[in-house]
Amino acid sequence: MFCFVSNTYEMKTFAALIKTLDSTNKTTVKVTALADYLKVANDADKVWTIAILSHRRPPRPVNTTLLRAWASELANIPLWLFEESYHIVGDLAETIALVVPSTASSSKKSLTQFLKEMIALKSKTDTEKKAYLFENWNALDYYGRFVFTKLITGSFRIGVSQKLMTRALAKATGLDEDVLAYKLMGNWDPNTISFQKLILEENKSDYLSKPYPFYLAYAIENDVEDLGDVSQWSAEHKWDGIRSQVILRNNELFVWSRGEELVTDKYPEFEKFVGIIPNGTVIDGEILPYPKNQIGTFNDLQKRIGRKTVSKSLLEKVPVILKAYDLLEWEGVDIRNKPFSERRKLLTALYREIHTAKSNLENQIPLHLSETMHFTTWNDLTRERERSREARSEGLMLKRKDSPYLVGRKKGDWWKWKVDPLTIDAVLTYAMRGHGRRSNLFTDYTFALWQENEEGKKELVTFAKAYSGLTDAEFRKVDAWIKKNTLERFGPVRSVKPHHVFEIAFEGIALSKRHKSGVATRFPRILRWRHDKKIEDANAIQDLKELILAETPKAIETKDSSKNIIE
Repeated sequence: MFCFVSNTYEMKTFAALIKTLDSTNKTTVKVTALADYLKVANDADKVWTIAILSHRRPPRPVNTTLLRAWASELANIPLWLFEESYHIVGDLAETIALVVPSTASSSKKSLTQFLKEMIALKSKTDTEKKAYLFENWNALDYYGRFVFTKLITGSFRIGVSQKLMTRALAKATGLDEDVLAYKLMGNWDPNTISFQKLILEENKSDYLSKPYPFYLAYAIENDVEDLGDVSQWSAEHKWDGIRSQVILRNNELFVWSRGEELVTDKYPEFEKFVGIIPNGTVIDGEILPYPKNQIGTFNDLQKRIGRKTVSKSLLEKVPVILKAYDLLEWEGVDIRNKPFSERRKLLTALYREIHTAKSNLENQIPLHLSETMHFTTWNDLTRERERSREARSEGLMLKRKDSPYLVGRKKGDWWKWKVDPLTIDAVLTYAMRGHGRRSNLFTDYTFALWQENEEGKKELVTFAKAYSGLTDAEFRKVDAWIKKNTLERFGPVRSVKPHHVFEIAFEGIALSKRHKSGVATRFPRILRWRHDKKIEDANAIQDLKELILAETPKAIETKDSSKNIIE
């Protein structure tokens, strides 16, 4: 365990913390290390540490192309040698930390000072940026240089979850974990907020726009019957959109994504909620695309994601709805501790009251209810799951009727039961080295399917990339084969002799003009290596497109005597 020295606030103290967190998979060790650091660090460094480990990093001030060029210059090696080293190491910050020579000097600057300098660096000239990097690369030891460069690149991922962060904060401050989780939600700025205001101070006005921590479900891995008495469970479809909370307080609307991003301006349709949904209401639900008055695909929704502005034509082409499935706050009171069945009754009553006040409501405001269902047998529930894709859902959510709305991912009360993935047999055509512990192996693959060209001859057309699903032993076998069967090299990418067939699984599928194949797949991954098949046996692009027709949603019959619609 790393021991922190009180009143030592240099970057090396934070770097020592990161080294400890990055060198263990044990949660208890991580919690203790982070709590010990939070007890001795200065308040400004505490805030920045919370921000960095909660993915609230400042914008990247230098692009990676310049970082690679300048690091190779300072290390006095050719750029090609740096690039080869980078491909072997697999991490840019680690490569720079390794190749830049260490010096006898040692920086005394704090984490906060470094981050404020990095924020200011973004507006500097390339000459000034280069001088700053040289100065600090030379003034830090190996691990300090690694952490410094990680902060510059903005790719700081070391396996610290929000739950782990709140546990460490609770241990360091004595505050309740759920209270801390709520405090860390929202749109706070580490560059302006103090530790006192963020963590220690109680200020009700700060909570006007704050969402609640999301409750997440575990996937069912065993038999669904293991959950016990089916009558104790409520079922609904698992929608494939953007999990969100819609907040109405003080005549203001706030829309938050599960990634703690305030996205109110991205979905102007929801402004219609103001004045119709009462103040003091927080709804948990899913933002779904709703073109032509039916649920669309996630590919439709992607046209809205990441846009700085949403044009009028895009609003008309890809409107969205909120599919509501839980009520977290009602009349200004946190009701998360009420049983799920009671929260749903309140949500349903709210929805029906609005319907009474506004005829044909669903065409006026984009608020829909996620249907809850009660089944008499697990077999009936299984049959409903099999019809999920007809509803454009990913499967079912199972929620214990008496469950409170908890914080984070907890086993017991909420489960997700996804439908089996779609699959297709494809040919490996390109490969690239992986990252982290797989950085010396070719593990990132591109796959292709057959298609007839204009001359009527069959050719392989790429359609998806995947990098998970094989065992370590299988990855090593494929890697050895790739190195012996490379046709061409394109930087880190190699084209390979078409020879191996793999079964590729994916969750969803849609037509796409952005892809050469004309089709986009969702969450592709390798299901298995088909040693029993030759490349001639692989599927065609047309097979993939026919899956789209097969998955087109149909009207779902709900007048089934085996289930009772709670709504």
